[in-house]
Amino acid sequence: MPRRDSRERTDRGQATVLIVGLAGFLAMTVALVVDASAAYLQRQALDTLADAAALHGADAGATGRDVYEGGVPDERLELTAARARAAVADYLRTTGAHATYPGLSHTVTLGDDDRIRVRITAPLDLPLTIPGSPERATIGATGSAVVGVDP
Repeated sequence: MPRRDSRERTDRGQATVLIVGLAGFLAMTVALVVDASAAYLQRQALDTLADAAALHGADAGATGRDVYEGGVPDERLELTAARARAAVADYLRTTGAHATYPGLSHTVTLGDDDRIRVRITAPLDLPLTIPGSPERATIGATGSAVVGVDP
């Protein structure tokens, strides 16, 4: 039987290293796809919530004393900032948005064109974590609305 030289190299065990490396790469790819999908779905939900809150704020902010005392204008209803902000906060409270997205925050701004803009941000809860990725991420969405008068 021929004797092996102790310095002779073999290919034994090389496949194991490749398989372990490939398994690690596949696991991180799956985590990335799952996290990206969760972030996309949460952003879509926040986008819908921001649009609905803006519409509710524009609708509630354009009704009330100003319309009854001054009449309905020809093109757009005047927005009352305080009423619009209160309506957005009330909408988010009644829909349970704060329970669905713990840590949810919102800002309401009114533009010169009587457009209400609602910006909603919430912590992103990722199902899987990738080593080296941030522990806590925030995601946001913006919605806007204008209430017009039908001729």
